[in-house]
Amino acid sequence: MLPATTSTSITAVPPSPEAYLALGIYVAIAVFLIGVLLLLSWGLGHRTRTQQKQEPYESGIYPLDNARLKGPVPFYLVAIFFVIFDVEVIFVSSWAVAYDRLGWPGFAHVCFFIFILSLGLVHLWKTGGLNWGPRMQHEKRKVERSVQ
Repeated sequence: MLPATTSTSITAVPPSPEAYLALGIYVAIAVFLIGVLLLLSWGLGHRTRTQQKQEPYESGIYPLDNARLKGPVPFYLVAIFFVIFDVEVIFVSSWAVAYDRLGWPGFAHVCFFIFILSLGLVHLWKTGGLNWGPRMQHEKRKVERSVQ
């Protein structure tokens, strides 16, 4: 009895013309259905324009203040940084799932990706993008450090 051999090599097979035709038909049907549904909603929709509906809020409540939030800007910066690094975790975890198939080239790519993100984090740190304190306290600390 011969031992079973397993092949771990993955070969890329180009798609057949029938696959492209099927994709084209699928896209055409999807675009057609979206167009039909948009036209039906526009044609069958109830259109009424009243003074009350033209107000900023349909409930009839007049705006009392500016719509802009008065939150601290560093909070939004940290929230954006969190989203960026959260997306990084998604990419790295997807690499971790397929690391055995990607091999050393995949490892090099993920290391380069993490290196670029680390450079971005160092830049944020050096430019003060992660400082939460008020500017005067930051300037005071700078003066204290320069005196010492």
